[in-house]
Amino acid sequence: MKIIDGIENIKEKFHYPVLTIGNFDGVHLGHQAIFNMLVKRANEMKGTSIVFTFEPHPLRVVAPERAPSRLTPFGKKAELIKNFNVDVLICANFTREFSHIKAEDFVRDVLFNTIGVKEIFIGANYLFGKGRKGSPELLKKLGREYGFKVTIVPDIVFHNMTLSSSRVRSLIAKGKVEDAPLFLGRYYSVEGVVIEGENRGKRLLNIPTANISTSNELLPKDGVYAVRVRMGRKIYGGAANIGCNPTFKNKNISFEVHILDFDENVLGETLKVSFIKRIRDEKKFSGVEELAEQMRHDIEEIKTVLKNKQ
Repeated sequence: MKIIDGIENIKEKFHYPVLTIGNFDGVHLGHQAIFNMLVKRANEMKGTSIVFTFEPHPLRVVAPERAPSRLTPFGKKAELIKNFNVDVLICANFTREFSHIKAEDFVRDVLFNTIGVKEIFIGANYLFGKGRKGSPELLKKLGREYGFKVTIVPDIVFHNMTLSSSRVRSLIAKGKVEDAPLFLGRYYSVEGVVIEGENRGKRLLNIPTANISTSNELLPKDGVYAVRVRMGRKIYGGAANIGCNPTFKNKNISFEVHILDFDENVLGETLKVSFIKRIRDEKKFSGVEELAEQMRHDIEEIKTVLKNKQ
């Protein structure tokens, strides 16, 4: 998949461009349905499948106070989109100036004149352009004017709930990670680098933990989780804790993982942590011994959870 960073860097003429446009945060099942349609149609026409997205999220520019925490940083989003065999990913630099482009001008100048779009697949509720005045209906009208076809893809509905990135964010924020695969088609995961911590896990509890620094903006609700940990090509079971470690009266949120049946130095390693199930709330214990006993109990419960999830 070719990544084009910025509209100004679109230099080539694409053969029969078939395009979709959106933020695609989380790359959930609704997005995936559009990508599959997009690629199938491009292949039928021997054309070019193109995903057009934005960075940063538009709300970061026009209304920072309402901007959501992202489910997928751009690199992760690009990696997920690539898995659908998309030919080209165009990422527009969303600036204050860009936010003032009217929907009609965007369609004419970017989609039609610059990209030469032939077909567009768009979600039923997607809005774009200045003031979010661009709608699927307007896109269809402009398509008739400029000679491109527009296919509006219906929303996916689960139990009377419309699938959306905001709904997935709500699930994760509430710690309902076990439900995430229903919407994402995979467990919610976070990547990060192991950094130096307080070393309490091994020194005080005899349960070593890896402290993780991540660029992901959305961590699940504070608590203890059964997780799977990918390091390189290997996958391990794990117990993750998110929170302030109230037993030790920490003030800052930490994200740490105990990798099951593993005791090697992983400082500086990149880990991918997939959240399988929330086990319990974080709580304050009377001391180190009570905390260590609870952690051992958590680990046994997590081993059972992971065994049943295979």
